[in-house]
Amino acid sequence: MAGVPIANDIRTLRFLAGEMTQADLGERVGVTRQTIAAIEQGKYAPSLEAAFRIARVFDKPLEEVFRWEGG
Repeated sequence: MAGVPIANDIRTLRFLAGEMTQADLGERVGVTRQTIAAIEQGKYAPSLEAAFRIARVFDKPLEEVFRWEGG
């Protein structure tokens, strides 16, 4: 199964946030750890709301967290 054409820097941002766990991020965003893992690995495209919530956790604009890599 091909990944989604949306890349992200969630892993790096979690590291820079003091090794925030996927579970911690999921709790703050309102999704499961498994959902964060799937988004982080490019296996699942987040809803627009979840993408904004993730960006807000890191105090970053959406485009500094997610990038479109489709054709």
